[in-house]
Amino acid sequence: MKVLITGGTGLIGSALTRELHAAGHTIHWLTTRKGQLTTEQRVQSFYWNPVEGKIDTACFEGVTVIVHLAGASIAKRWTTAYKEELLTSRVLSANLLFSALKKIQGHQVKQYISASGVAIYPDSSTVVYDESSTAIDTGFLGLLVGQWEKSADQFESLGIAVVKVRTGVVYAQKGGALEPIVKPIKMGLGSDFGSGKQRQSWIHLTDIVRLYAWIIAEQHSGIFNGVAPDAVTQHEQTRIIAKALKKPFFLPPVPRFVMRIILGDMHELLFNDKEVKPQRALALGFQFTYPDLKGAIANLIP
Repeated sequence: MKVLITGGTGLIGSALTRELHAAGHTIHWLTTRKGQLTTEQRVQSFYWNPVEGKIDTACFEGVTVIVHLAGASIAKRWTTAYKEELLTSRVLSANLLFSALKKIQGHQVKQYISASGVAIYPDSSTVVYDESSTAIDTGFLGLLVGQWEKSADQFESLGIAVVKVRTGVVYAQKGGALEPIVKPIKMGLGSDFGSGKQRQSWIHLTDIVRLYAWIIAEQHSGIFNGVAPDAVTQHEQTRIIAKALKKPFFLPPVPRFVMRIILGDMHELLFNDKEVKPQRALALGFQFTYPDLKGAIANLIP
């Protein structure tokens, strides 16, 4: 089949492209950079500019699945202006896809898969969230993800199956969230943030890519939590990484107010406390390659 991917050059998008190629699928990319346009075998790029409402509608020709991964990086300082960019980069781009596709008579799109985030769930030291959970976080991240998912829901009005993949922290050898976590530990400066008891819901890059490919192959719809079954505390995560690196882990915890001074509102990412389970994927037969953090870290830090 033909799959249209936005954010195809990103961490997940580029790995997903390779995975789908291996399965024999043809990929269309949408890019905001004309210099990135390519007509490689089984990959064809098309230009769009969501801010200006521009899109090359040839990107939809023959496409049966859209995977919407595009969005500004969450790992930058959250100024007021950047918070707006985080929101608009996700919502405006989805709205442009919807408005353009709605005008195309006889399009073949059957499935729309949108990236989302576990940040939609409120922090809790006791609750375990699965896809049936309806509680919504009232902070900025909850608002961001809520609007992101709402922009995906509109595709249902076109008779298209909608999937929302609520992704946890993605760990990879290069890129993603693991590198900045590993760096201070490599220097012997590993420590907890705050109490270290906050639970982290994470996933190996291999598994989030396999999850997307599985959702496409099985033509699923609805919400999926894109996390490994093994949520761990921040303390346990640091201990596992330090052990893999054969580095000491003895420094006192870093207080929350210190990280607030350094990172501003973005420090919330280090102190989120929520345990999320991939209940639907497990119930429907998906098998994780790296279901526990110890095994994932052993793979990523050989």
